[in-house]
Amino acid sequence: MKHGKKYKESEKLIDRAKYYETGDALDLVCKTAKAKFDETVEMHIRLGVDSRHADQQVRGAVVLPNGTGKTVRTLVFAKGDKIKEAQDADSDFIADDDTVAKIQGGWMDFDVVIASPDMMGTVGKLGKLLGPRGLMPNPKAGTVTPEVGRAVREAKAGKIEYRLDKTNIIHCPVGKVSFGREKLEENFDALMNAVVKAKPAAAKGQYIKSCAVASTMGPGVKVNTIKFGV
Repeated sequence: MKHGKKYKESEKLIDRAKYYETGDALDLVCKTAKAKFDETVEMHIRLGVDSRHADQQVRGAVVLPNGTGKTVRTLVFAKGDKIKEAQDADSDFIADDDTVAKIQGGWMDFDVVIASPDMMGTVGKLGKLLGPRGLMPNPKAGTVTPEVGRAVREAKAGKIEYRLDKTNIIHCPVGKVSFGREKLEENFDALMNAVVKAKPAAAKGQYIKSCAVASTMGPGVKVNTIKFGV
């Protein structure tokens, strides 16, 4: 892969053989972010599990203490009193009779879909559209819940979902470069602790194989994860 001049300059500041302490790694990520926009800081965690086995799946959600820095648009599927609950929580969209057809027609102006359990029959019709985009509501992520108001507030406060990809890596945003070292480190710890807590009983050997952090356009920085003890 070819990289530009700014990337190469940033790369010189990083010792590729070194595993940095969390705060130092995030500090480097902020210093090496050279883009003209506020870059997102991402964590990439490689786990010692096999995602091909159902009993070794790692998936869940966590509210980042300092949010993600992104404005989250919520769409809620609910009926009866739950509609008022979603409205009181300031959900951006409440599904109506036309919503399924709108989404089937290509409307996707939302970031999180939340549904009460009694609406999953309706939402299920959209599985082939929402699933590939990571938008399908799921109980493990807290987006299928009778407490739709709470789910909306958490989503807007910075709740993120984490899950393994096919290569056994979790990729998640933990904020913006503008957050600075301290806030990013608090978010990093919250996500890492959630992933450690979600360790499957079937996982054997070293659980956290490696972790790196990087900004949207910047080089990766390896993180020392010994303190997490897995």
